[in-house]
Amino acid sequence: MNPLLLSSIFSMGQGLIDKLFPDPVDKLKAQTELAQMQQSGELQALTVQMSAIIAEAQSPDPWTSRARPMFMYVFYTIILFMTMVGPMLGIFFPDKMDLFFSNVSKGFAAIPEDLWWTFSAGYLGYAGLRTVEKNRGTA
Repeated sequence: MNPLLLSSIFSMGQGLIDKLFPDPVDKLKAQTELAQMQQSGELQALTVQMSAIIAEAQSPDPWTSRARPMFMYVFYTIILFMTMVGPMLGIFFPDKMDLFFSNVSKGFAAIPEDLWWTFSAGYLGYAGLRTVEKNRGTA
């Protein structure tokens, strides 16, 4: 379930508790139960997400097991072309570089922020876990 939806549901529950329970003891009990529900719901959502990731990674289908690394490779290629290959080609076409840099800034702006966050989280998670695996000698 979407974490934003969960947090809005629980904040709405908090508002209802404030209105329905004037007694501080009852209010504290209800808030404790709500917090337990929130923690178990978040844990359950995390468990579902992790099981999906593990199932995809262990899939014998190369398209499924390589989906996350492939997403990063595509992003690497886009960044490489926009920041290195294009300017190197600009040596041969210096009069077109203003247009190129204008297009590059528009290209980076066209990538949705959620995609940048997904790439960043995937990259940091993948690189971090690979480092841990190598340090433990399990890679």
